[in-house]
Amino acid sequence: MAQNSNVLKGFDVAAVILLIIGALNWGLVGLFGFNLVAALFGEMSAISRLIYVLVGISALYRLFLWRDVPRRLGGCAPAPRSI
Repeated sequence: MAQNSNVLKGFDVAAVILLIIGALNWGLVGLFGFNLVAALFGEMSAISRLIYVLVGISALYRLFLWRDVPRRLGGCAPAPRSI
């Protein structure tokens, strides 16, 4: 069980990092019309597309599993579920 928890912690950290990258990129696009991912890796290159896909998957992962993350990361009580 502990190893599974460590794997999930790794996914949680990776998802947050990818979401930060995506948020910063969208902030740059919105403020300055500058796409950092495209500038670094090419407009819709394979690497750019992979980054966009990973950011999207991270968003879905966080969206559907956000209630369980505090428990896995530090033993906090999960957020109450509303009906």
